[in-house]
Amino acid sequence: MTSFTWHQGAWFEGNKAIISPSSNAVWLGSTVFDGARAFEGVAPDLDLHCARSIRSARYLGMAPKHSLDEVYKLAWEGIDKHDKDSALYIRPTFWADEGFITPDPDTTQFVMAVEETPMPDASGFSACLSTLSRPTPQSAPTEAKAACLYPNAGRAILEARARGFDNAVMLDALGNVAEYATSNIFLVKDGIIATPIPNGSFLNGITRQRVIKLLKNAGHNVEERRVTLSDLNEADEIFNTGNYGKVIPCIRFENNDLQPGPIAKLSRELYWKYAHSNTDRIISDRARAIAAL
Repeated sequence: MTSFTWHQGAWFEGNKAIISPSSNAVWLGSTVFDGARAFEGVAPDLDLHCARSIRSARYLGMAPKHSLDEVYKLAWEGIDKHDKDSALYIRPTFWADEGFITPDPDTTQFVMAVEETPMPDASGFSACLSTLSRPTPQSAPTEAKAACLYPNAGRAILEARARGFDNAVMLDALGNVAEYATSNIFLVKDGIIATPIPNGSFLNGITRQRVIKLLKNAGHNVEERRVTLSDLNEADEIFNTGNYGKVIPCIRFENNDLQPGPIAKLSRELYWKYAHSNTDRIISDRARAIAAL
């Protein structure tokens, strides 16, 4: 797959090696990133993803030297190096090169990677309940899209695959449903749409927020509330939202087989319509506010 990497003023083709083994990022984990998508010639909410990468870096004590305008411009430069209709994964990443335990903010580095990555199959996926849980804000940097959060998610997926499932539902520290290991979760019961209310244990995803807004604008009520395991077991349909695949139905949860439902279908249709109706390369006020946090 074609990929391009920008680092220190130049673009390189392929996966360029840029981090040394003594970097704080390697042995102490000061890495944050964001993931945006370009597909069918559009890159929905790219500005919000770029802004969140800057906010995440600051949250971990780094000092990003690149502005939102610069990060956003580089993202589009990388996109434009590929064929127009390619499915791409855009990953702005910050890390600290130096520092003992705490990252040295003056050594904050930045890289932009834009890689050809096919969109996942949208026909549906299976999921089971994980024995692992999402951390609290007191135990992990849950307000950032930090790389150190992902090994636990990876453990949950390995556990799920060992049981014959594709993904895992993770609970929070109180035993309530938080999210999938890799994406946010929605359910529908008797026509009522619900999703866990953000409580600091998981990221309030950009695609999640966009789908909620689109559904509300289409006249649907979306309840952000406490979601229990019983809610999932009794749901008429379950689906996820996330940058990697956008909206995909869950067609099996534990022993319950589910059909792709009308709300998941509508959510995906509304998202695709939104994506193709917002083609101006303009940074929103909301993105600027996020980057300023």
